[in-house]
Amino acid sequence: MRDFSRATLAVAAVLLVAGVGVAGCGQKPAAAPTNKTALTVTAAVVETTPLNRTVNASGTVAAWQEVIVASETGGLNITAVLVDEGSHVREGQQLIQLDDRVLRAQVRQSEAGVASAKAVLAQQSAALKRAQELKAKGFLAQSALDTAVANEKTASAQVLTAEAGLGEAQAKLSQASVRAPVSGLITSRTAVKGNVINVGAELFRLVRDDQVELNAQIPEADLPYVHAGMAASVHGPQGSATGRVRVVTPQVDPQTRLGLARITLPVGSPFRPGNFATASIDVGALPALSVPEGAVVYRDGKPGVYTLDANNRAHFTPIVTGNRLNGMVQVTAGLQSGTRIVTSGGGFLSDGDHVSVVAAIR
Repeated sequence: MRDFSRATLAVAAVLLVAGVGVAGCGQKPAAAPTNKTALTVTAAVVETTPLNRTVNASGTVAAWQEVIVASETGGLNITAVLVDEGSHVREGQQLIQLDDRVLRAQVRQSEAGVASAKAVLAQQSAALKRAQELKAKGFLAQSALDTAVANEKTASAQVLTAEAGLGEAQAKLSQASVRAPVSGLITSRTAVKGNVINVGAELFRLVRDDQVELNAQIPEADLPYVHAGMAASVHGPQGSATGRVRVVTPQVDPQTRLGLARITLPVGSPFRPGNFATASIDVGALPALSVPEGAVVYRDGKPGVYTLDANNRAHFTPIVTGNRLNGMVQVTAGLQSGTRIVTSGGGFLSDGDHVSVVAAIR
């Protein structure tokens, strides 16, 4: 009987302990701390500082000066075409030969006319000399002497007329050899052997002195910063070259709001008329808002920075970025000078986070 009581007490003790354990398991867990730890960041005040800037543009390559070679005479057929597209020619080089047989005959005829007129002049000069001698001896009337003087002058004028005719014939003969008016690169040829040409008919087009330039289209907002003489890096599928701004045109297209800067390219560059190319023009240091590259973060694919209010709470602010140079990024919109921003640690922040600033750089 005594053993049964002891066993009963042991079971009761076990049940009591189990009950306490079950009761403990049913209690709610303690509440988590509600204070979030502030992230540590560094900050800086945005200021306007000089920043080297480049203006980007694009356009079409064109000839500096395109020269049209045309015929100065007409009615003659082409007997020889001596150059073709892509040929580099020098000033005065023959490009085309025309049928000049008739012109050569006219030159010979004019030469004969000059010789005849000179012979008549010589005869009249001798007659005048004899008349003067006879008049001096009193054997010739004054009227006869006057006639001799007039005949000599007429013969002299006829020589001048014949020489002028010869010069005209020689000029026409020279026009039968079409020559390059300037040195350059032949870009177009319309002359065909056997064709009969008209006066003023286009035969070739050439780029003067092989000089081409990029007609770069520039937004009107950037035009005031671009000036003649500035260096420009020009790039295209053909290659690259360093050019120089020759002139900035004073007119802006009212439809596209674009101006034009003509960038001279070096002779021998890979660019040819008609090529498309882009240009980066170094316009020097200009006052600009800039922030460190590490301050720029991206949210939903858009760049921005975290600005700090008086309570050190961070707020994401979208910005528009410009040029990047020496670890700095130009800000063209979205920020004002004097705004305090997070310069490092922004990648871990969310909008409205409280931060701890360990260093303020001014």
